[in-house]
Amino acid sequence: MVILKNATAAQLYPAKVWENVDIAIENDKILDVGPALSQRYPQAQIKEMRGRLVMPGMVCSHNHFYSGLSRGIQANIAPSPDFISTLKNLWWRLDRALDEESLYYSGLICAMEAVRSGCTAVIDHHASPNYISGSLSQLRNAFIRVGLRGMTCFETTDRNFGSRELRDSVEENIRFAKEIDAARQKGDQPYLVEAHIGAHAPFTVPDEGLAMLGEALKVTGRGLHIHAAEDSYDVSHSHHHYSKDLLVRLDDFGLINSKTLIAHGLYISEADVELLNAKDGFLVHNARSNMNNHVGYNHRLPQIRNLALGTDGIGSDMFEEMKFAFFKHRDAGGPWWPDSFAKALSNGNELLSRNFGAQFGRLEAGCKADLTICDYLPPTPLLAANIAGHIAFGLGSNSVHSVMVNGVMIYEDRQFSFDSAPIFAAAQKVAKRMWERMDALP
Repeated sequence: MVILKNATAAQLYPAKVWENVDIAIENDKILDVGPALSQRYPQAQIKEMRGRLVMPGMVCSHNHFYSGLSRGIQANIAPSPDFISTLKNLWWRLDRALDEESLYYSGLICAMEAVRSGCTAVIDHHASPNYISGSLSQLRNAFIRVGLRGMTCFETTDRNFGSRELRDSVEENIRFAKEIDAARQKGDQPYLVEAHIGAHAPFTVPDEGLAMLGEALKVTGRGLHIHAAEDSYDVSHSHHHYSKDLLVRLDDFGLINSKTLIAHGLYISEADVELLNAKDGFLVHNARSNMNNHVGYNHRLPQIRNLALGTDGIGSDMFEEMKFAFFKHRDAGGPWWPDSFAKALSNGNELLSRNFGAQFGRLEAGCKADLTICDYLPPTPLLAANIAGHIAFGLGSNSVHSVMVNGVMIYEDRQFSFDSAPIFAAAQKVAKRMWERMDALP
């Protein structure tokens, strides 16, 4: 048992702040929250917080760990004046250049940077068309080595190799879900990684693929993770080829439910919103990515029942992502204040709860001990009524002191339990080789 002593404890939703409390943790769960717990549990190991801010862990609800070696990329990228050309010239060449080694290092680098930013979990969305079978296991290895909780899936698509690619992608999703089931039953490792069933986007998945994905959901009991309406082209394509709104088309194959994760959704229709809300699914907003790709703004955010926040591969700094989500919303004339985006950030933990079959996101007995610990000396009173404002206008990832996942301090006093420098040095060499492979691709 461990006690985090003399903490300032805070929840984003429902908003709550406690001063000078202790948090008792037994195995992977919170046992108790209250004053002077060391007297109640004298056998516990004490970790002195000295008033540090302790919160339920930050979750990045949509990310692409395969993009980890793309920063400052030195490959020949053709001019890309719009979103589709950016996909074709950059990202779809990068994912084809990935191999076993580059994917592993990309996963490691992204996992470490997520933890340093205060994330306890990342929901990943993966693509590597020339390395499909076993790729999700390689990502799982990276998550486990760092100690980060997460989910991942493979982007089912036919954009490179047609029906064979559809089949291989769905098979990898099913294989990985069964691997997770077997590992969980065996219980020889902490239960840190779960599976979604992945697809790229409706415009690269024909009905043949959607039927396969629907069957995969039935076989595995998992939910769908897909991009939709990131650009208006996706909507036009669906109307032109299928005469249907995007999510209506997905629902025809049984793909919308309470575990469904729709990324972006900038141009989904009123009927799509009603459908997603009725099915209790999630939409993940990625403000910085949308701005970077100049794809527009999602003015329907206030209509979404279950809204979460992600980065779409632009790191895993969820403090920064919440700030951008709020500021962009205000710039677009939106009505929300920071507390609405704090709730969206907190909803990442609800996604974990639905998929891991445990409770996340609250400082309560029985909840998973996934915690973000920050050095933060507020210049004004820190209250339940203004915790979201402190994040929007002050608290950031540079304040992260320690991160606990599943009851284990995987990052403490700004240090990992392993030497990360050799990993970054090796990653530089691996990235250079990957960029060279990109230039050799047509």
